[in-house]
Amino acid sequence: MLDPIVELQQRVAGYDESRYPVQHATARYHLGVVLTDAGRVDEALESLERAAELFAPELLPVEHAKALIALGAARRLAGQVEPAAAAFARAAELFEMAGLEQELGAAFFNLGLVRREREPAAAAGCFRRAAALFAGPSEAAALRELGATLLELGELDEATSTLERACGLAERGDPAGYGGAANALGLVHLAADRNEEAIEAFRQAAGAHPRSVRPAEFAMAKANLALAHERAGDLPRARLAAGQALGVGEPPPPVAAQAEGVLARAGEASGDLRQVLALEPEDRWEGLVREEVVRLSDAPEAERQAAAGTWIDDSSAELAQTWLGVLLELPPEKMELHIRSVLAALEDYDREVAGRFRDDVSRASARFHVPQLLRLEETFRRLAEELDRPWN
Repeated sequence: MLDPIVELQQRVAGYDESRYPVQHATARYHLGVVLTDAGRVDEALESLERAAELFAPELLPVEHAKALIALGAARRLAGQVEPAAAAFARAAELFEMAGLEQELGAAFFNLGLVRREREPAAAAGCFRRAAALFAGPSEAAALRELGATLLELGELDEATSTLERACGLAERGDPAGYGGAANALGLVHLAADRNEEAIEAFRQAAGAHPRSVRPAEFAMAKANLALAHERAGDLPRARLAAGQALGVGEPPPPVAAQAEGVLARAGEASGDLRQVLALEPEDRWEGLVREEVVRLSDAPEAERQAAAGTWIDDSSAELAQTWLGVLLELPPEKMELHIRSVLAALEDYDREVAGRFRDDVSRASARFHVPQLLRLEETFRRLAEELDRPWN
């Protein structure tokens, strides 16, 4: 199978520009879009500019406008802000004359994106028009960008209601859009000193951006959550959220800087998760434990061993059951990492504490279905033998 770019390049070459201008322009348009997606922006600009020229606006206004939308997107990526805005504005004129509402909404949406940095008020107007023309996820996206722009303008009340609408529209069927809207709503609540509302919004945003699917967005929501907890005076939760933001492989630099700032201000401490669990009902333990276990799965071994005290120091069958249930969700190699770390950490405890922990793990294991019980017993026994640590 040919590479899509090569195939489109061959198609462009196969249509003589003078004899088949429309077919040539169509091939150039599709080639430009694919080149843009591939990050080859300079080549995309050349192809799309020629496509727009060949789609003569007096003869093919809609095709010309579609080419301008693609050209504007490429110009925006190239940092050509004013030329991008001009392309989107002209496309909007043509789509409006043609009565194409969805396409007109797309033109205004893109025009808002390029105008926001220099003309936020004008950008807000573009997003309002786009939202009025759109429905469903597209409307939610326009409202999300409008809400973020209103935040920049300091119009917090309208930003709040706008982003709440965006969340409502995106909640079903568009988790990424919902997460983006919830994160923006959290920022508005923070700006309005509504810390508890901000905390809930950022929790929703983090939940909508799974760590394994959208790690950068997850890290951003967690860093914002850390800031909200800090402002609410809850330093243990602030440190946990900041650590989880930094636990993502390569968080975006601004996200990392924010999370590191929270940790620097909150100071060093140990036992944060234990403090938080002590304040929460047992039915909320699983999510809290899961977040830390997943983070620790990618942490250095020394950090995992240091964190093992969370499960050992205040051991109970209920806490052990929550911990083991989360471990059973992990791939086998990750599960074994955590068990090895706990077995190694047990060497620093006296016989009474270690024995209590082993009893709690045994009682908790018995609460699982037989296949899971056997898997836990076999894994603890085998790893204890490998490490020459007593277990049963």
